[in-house]
Amino acid sequence: MSTGQGGRRVLVVWCPDWPVVAAMAEDGDTKPDAVTAPAAVLAANTVVACNEAARSEGVRRGMRRRDAQSRCPELRLIENNPDRDARAFEPVVVAVEELRPGVAPLRPGLLAVHAPGRFYGGEGSAGALIAEQLVRTGVWDCRIGIADDLFTAEQAARQAHPQDTVVVEAGGSAAFLRELPVSVIDDAEVAGLLRRLGLRTLGDFAQLDGGDVQARFGGYGAKIHRLARGEDDSRLGARTPPPDLECQIRFEPPLDTVEAISFSVRRTAERFVTQLAARGLVCTEVLIEAECDHEIASSRVWAHSRWFGAADLVDRVHWQLRGQLRSTSGGMGVSAPVELVRFVPDTVEPTAAHAAGLWGGGTDERVERAVARVQGMLGHQAVTVPAVQGGRSPGDRQAFVPWGERPVGLRPAELPWPGSLPPPAPARIYTEPRPVAVVDQRGRLVWVSERGVVSAPPARFRTSDDGGTGGTGGSRGSGGSRGWQPITAWAGPWPVEELWWENPASWVARFQIVGVDGRAWLMTCADDGWYIEAAYD
Repeated sequence: MSTGQGGRRVLVVWCPDWPVVAAMAEDGDTKPDAVTAPAAVLAANTVVACNEAARSEGVRRGMRRRDAQSRCPELRLIENNPDRDARAFEPVVVAVEELRPGVAPLRPGLLAVHAPGRFYGGEGSAGALIAEQLVRTGVWDCRIGIADDLFTAEQAARQAHPQDTVVVEAGGSAAFLRELPVSVIDDAEVAGLLRRLGLRTLGDFAQLDGGDVQARFGGYGAKIHRLARGEDDSRLGARTPPPDLECQIRFEPPLDTVEAISFSVRRTAERFVTQLAARGLVCTEVLIEAECDHEIASSRVWAHSRWFGAADLVDRVHWQLRGQLRSTSGGMGVSAPVELVRFVPDTVEPTAAHAAGLWGGGTDERVERAVARVQGMLGHQAVTVPAVQGGRSPGDRQAFVPWGERPVGLRPAELPWPGSLPPPAPARIYTEPRPVAVVDQRGRLVWVSERGVVSAPPARFRTSDDGGTGGTGGSRGSGGSRGWQPITAWAGPWPVEELWWENPASWVARFQIVGVDGRAWLMTCADDGWYIEAAYD
């Protein structure tokens, strides 16, 4: 039998119980004796991973939280976090890439690579070298398997001891898999079905005729049958190591003025932009760090509405150091000499996504630079731009985002918002609602009952700027005739009752009202009177 992967052997690195290891590493528990306490990772109150100490107490994957705690009362429970697991596994992938490029991460805790046997003096020596590299990284329990195909190499790694390597001879995959139980198949439903059919081992399943398996189990069953026979034809989806796009400059001796630092980083900024352009990329968010006395004294992520050029980066360095690293005497210099400035691309995008339109368009570059400079002088949150989000009232629908940043964490506008206004939306929203009085034909203040019934059709209104009382105190008496404007059209009411469990009196009804002069207003009727909330253009 020829080896898989076009004659290339496969090496698999398996780190058991990785979700538990990643959680403990995040808490600082990286020593071997720190994992002796039983721990389990839960998702939807179900155990998805547990360590050996928990398994010795009877805890198993798929067990409910209540059952696991009854087996092991001192069990440490950890919430499932796939992002944490992947983040903690990245150093493991990088460590293996230093010895053998072309690593294929299969999932957090499991990776594969073409076995570098001859280069390191044999496959066993290569596995030992990789295990030693991972131990230096802080991964104590790593197990390595080498075989002709991916499935067999993974099963070999699962048979290995910590920091040990199991090598399956070339052409020996079928013999190695023959005695393994069908439970090693990563599909509990298929494994259970095979056991009910009396097939206890992979060898029993492999002896069946391939055509019969195809007819009985379909294409998926036929694939598992090929795995059991040691004929896995899966190819490694090796990742390309991401290029190191950050640039830095070290000052010898350190510089103590903002102007000198800004002048000195210009060539580094040009190199940063040039290496991105060579890969067809532009940077829209950049992390700028400055080190003083071997510690990061200033760190900030800057965003650009288009992309950063070299001049933009130099300006950001100047504004950042000028705004954040003040001297203790109150001057404009930095508080300590700066020995290093680093540019780290936080967000990069293809250059084609930011190509200029055929007829121009977009924001004037001079305006962008002026606004960004004001932001650097006044603070990151001082200059904002409006954005639309979901909400019932016009005020709830607007959000202010710092200039240059993408809106994140906004309420989805496409969701249904019961009680929200029908389109069109008002163009101008008042920060403080303006008091107004709305009366009917007989001069009595219009009001809305708790059932949303209007006392009478609105006929006239007058704002407080016109000399009226503004309809305060919920009075339903008549008003004067000076400054009143007739109403030509109105729509509503739209009753809105929000947070009634906190404020039972927070009931309002909204109206759209058009005056005789053609202007349209959004007005609210509340218990304490009428108010103009927004205006339509």
